[in-house]
Amino acid sequence: MNAFHLAGIIPVAGRPLDFKVPWPDALMPIASNYLAVERCIVECAYAGCETIWVVCNDDIQPLIRHRLGDYAKDPVWVYRYFDQYEQEQQKLIPIYYVPISVHDRNQRDSLSWAALHGMYTANYVSRLMSKWLTPDMFYVSFPYGVYRVSFLREHRKAISSESPFYLIDKNETVADGKYLGFTISWPEAQRIRKRIWKESTLIRDRETGSKLPVEERFSARFNTVQDTFHDIIKENANYEPAPEYYPIDSWENYTEYTFLLGRDIRRPSEKILKPRNFKGIG
Repeated sequence: MNAFHLAGIIPVAGRPLDFKVPWPDALMPIASNYLAVERCIVECAYAGCETIWVVCNDDIQPLIRHRLGDYAKDPVWVYRYFDQYEQEQQKLIPIYYVPISVHDRNQRDSLSWAALHGMYTANYVSRLMSKWLTPDMFYVSFPYGVYRVSFLREHRKAISSESPFYLIDKNETVADGKYLGFTISWPEAQRIRKRIWKESTLIRDRETGSKLPVEERFSARFNTVQDTFHDIIKENANYEPAPEYYPIDSWENYTEYTFLLGRDIRRPSEKILKPRNFKGIG
């Protein structure tokens, strides 16, 4: 059993994009029968995550869970046809669904805050069960960036280590506003979380002491990925280029991705990604 716990974080909750569709933006299709949030599940599975935490609001959680199920399968173990007990050798990756706190609604409910809240919840819940279950690192996968993810299997050793791991595109990472996967430790996430918390509760001007206009209060709800992670640790980090990265955070970018790469992306095999549910007890 691997003693290193890599927890996958998939932020879904956040400010709506300009798609204006009657379903969550993370459920936009990126290929035939293949949704953006499903790509995140596959990315976490290839990265070697032992658990996956999807951060979404309560009202859309049933829909997302119906599509994703309760667990995925580790791609490394699903194709071992010559094992005597093939089904028993497969590794399951449980998927947990984390709601955004009501205290964060309309104050800090950005996509990047959802990622930080998922880390906090994963750390808190795991520690309640046992200190040995607390995540050593978190791997964050954003639904609004599309790239091929199967290459991550070759870099599992670097991902599941104490050194930060960043995917890059044109020498830019998540710190530059790219929706690229990366790893982060809990102490580092906690430092960023405290900074955002202070910014989001700012009601008075720091210099004059006068109250800020209503539209300028709780400014953290409009934070971009770059606003949140611009000061993330980069020393002694591992970097790997993300093949064919395309952002889909706007209708213009989405149509560009569909035209240039959408026809080449395929839904993974059902051996890896299929809505499966755990059987109840009793």
